[in-house]
Amino acid sequence: MIEKLAEQLVNLTVKQVTDLANILKKKYGIEPSGLSLLSPGDNNSKNVEKKSEKEEKSIFNIILKSTGNSKLSVVKLVKEVTGKGLKESKDLVDNVPSVIKESVNKKDAEDFKNKFEQIGAEIELK
Repeated sequence: MIEKLAEQLVNLTVKQVTDLANILKKKYGIEPSGLSLLSPGDNNSKNVEKKSEKEEKSIFNIILKSTGNSKLSVVKLVKEVTGKGLKESKDLVDNVPSVIKESVNKKDAEDFKNKFEQIGAEIELK
């Protein structure tokens, strides 16, 4: 019996899932969680996933968009942040936009961004 019920639930259409969710909420006071009852092809599930991805993003890539007026200071800071040599750092600065550092946690990414902005560079966190 349970297997048949599970099979029926898996084969529900988006409209049927919505109707089921409404019945559970109104009749039994059960409020389903957001993603569990949404069909993978449903636009709402994609929107919920995008929103939660933006809200929960904790790892960023630091992208240098512009050097501002003080290119030398930016090269020095890139060298300090990345641990690369002077030539590699200069190459990154010369080829903007360029990824300065990958997979940085949110706090460090914000700190790096602030450092670059203090010397006039434009940074994007993705």
